[in-house]
Amino acid sequence: MEDPSGDLVRGREHYRLRAWAEAYRALTRADGLSGLGAEDLELAAVSAYLVGRDAEYLDALDRAYRAHLAEARPTRAARCAFWIGLRFLLRGDAGRATAWHARAGRLLDRESGDCVERGYMLLPIAEQRLRSGDTQGAFSLAGAAADAGERFGEADLVAIARHVQGRARVHEGLVKDGLALLDEAMLAVSSGELSPIPTGLLYCSIVECCRSVHALERAREWTAALARWCDGQPEMVSFTGACRVHRAEVLQLGGDWSAAFDESRRARERAATDRLSAAEAAYQLGDISRLRGEQTAAEDWFRSAAEGGRDPQPGLALLRLAQGRVAAAVSAIRRVLGETADPRLRTRLLPAGVEILLAGGEVAEARAASDELQAIAGRFQTGVLCALAAQARGAVELAEGNASAALDLARRAWSIWAEMEAPYPAAQARVVAGLACRALGDDEGGRLELDAARRIFARLGAAPDAAHVDALAKPARSRRPHGLTPRELEVLRLVAAGKTNKAIASELCLSEKTVDRHVSSMLAKLNVPSRAAATAFAYEHELV
Repeated sequence: MEDPSGDLVRGREHYRLRAWAEAYRALTRADGLSGLGAEDLELAAVSAYLVGRDAEYLDALDRAYRAHLAEARPTRAARCAFWIGLRFLLRGDAGRATAWHARAGRLLDRESGDCVERGYMLLPIAEQRLRSGDTQGAFSLAGAAADAGERFGEADLVAIARHVQGRARVHEGLVKDGLALLDEAMLAVSSGELSPIPTGLLYCSIVECCRSVHALERAREWTAALARWCDGQPEMVSFTGACRVHRAEVLQLGGDWSAAFDESRRARERAATDRLSAAEAAYQLGDISRLRGEQTAAEDWFRSAAEGGRDPQPGLALLRLAQGRVAAAVSAIRRVLGETADPRLRTRLLPAGVEILLAGGEVAEARAASDELQAIAGRFQTGVLCALAAQARGAVELAEGNASAALDLARRAWSIWAEMEAPYPAAQARVVAGLACRALGDDEGGRLELDAARRIFARLGAAPDAAHVDALAKPARSRRPHGLTPRELEVLRLVAAGKTNKAIASELCLSEKTVDRHVSSMLAKLNVPSRAAATAFAYEHELV
């Protein structure tokens, strides 16, 4: 093909140098002047994808598919059809994804010999099996795809297939085996053996899988590798939004909230064609704002996340708790836990559930949530989950009056967080330890733990937590003369307003039996004989 302008040569060279925007522009100009052949259309498609031009990617690959057919290369056409179908699948357009994969399958059915494209066509079936819960079927199909990749020397196919096998094992709860397979796939990714789109897809998918089981060490390692890959291609738009979201999470856990906030904002800017990454970035911004005590901003960010398709829980429920809206927080966390079955997703909700339920006085329910978290941590055996489970169990033990057990669990959680350099949850663990020390009569030990926690909260900018520790550090008489839990205090205020137990149950979304129990406990703690006496106590101590 003639190239009088030189754009085709320049486009190929820019592609080789990973200058994706320049490659896309040059190849597009060459296409406009004399038309591109099938292979150059594939280069134009990849360049379009990487600069965030999704429609142009699909159009160029569609034209490459038709050009390969016209030139009697059905297997190459089938490969183009596979990638078009995969893109529709990733966008959530299952109908068009199925149609394109059916086209590819029919082309291959007409061919008598073996080819690597047959291996690629096993991947959508494996993904379908994985999503339906047939993890063993997914594992076997992906294994056959990996075998095909190895026979034909196709590194992209081998890595993608091993990653599907790893995810299948993780879905089964065989986390150690799954992570080993993901590591194998990531070795090919990080060493530069793969082509650009599989590289980006696998980076993001594997980091997300590590996050789902709280494999923090691997998530940090692979997020850093993904960041280096993205930073080495400044013209790339695709994958950079997801990369920045992952990097923001790592920075937040490490205590650099300002940098995490900035990364999340940049993720929103770079995720123009990635709605889910933009929504996840909004959630991160909401969570950091909540931790800083910026409640209006947090509310706005959580709303933005919800509009983008990301459930704003548990962050929004924790915000409601910080606002003193305990009943709303309890209702929200109950709702989302009731709707979520996947144990990996429940691990993101259960720690907040324990905190909120304890604040609402629902100790038995908090105990059940803590027990479930402990069971999942026992299956997955990752450090973060073990720390979360120990911390949640410690808070429950403290609420039940078992201060010695609470102290042991809190110190166990603190040790893991300290080793992982995660200051905020480490400080939370020290608060539980401090309260446990005080309950055991060791006021000095309790004060040391609370002082250490407060210094960390202040350094992080966690103003609400620092203020909470200040309140806890006050002498007991001025701190909480009534001894009521937040839920019991909420019930007392409604009793003082003249509401019946039935009306209180309706307002707080509780059963009458639960309200009866709260009222009985409240009267006993206040050492008063009646609702009228409790009302008098509330006004005398300015609790209403």
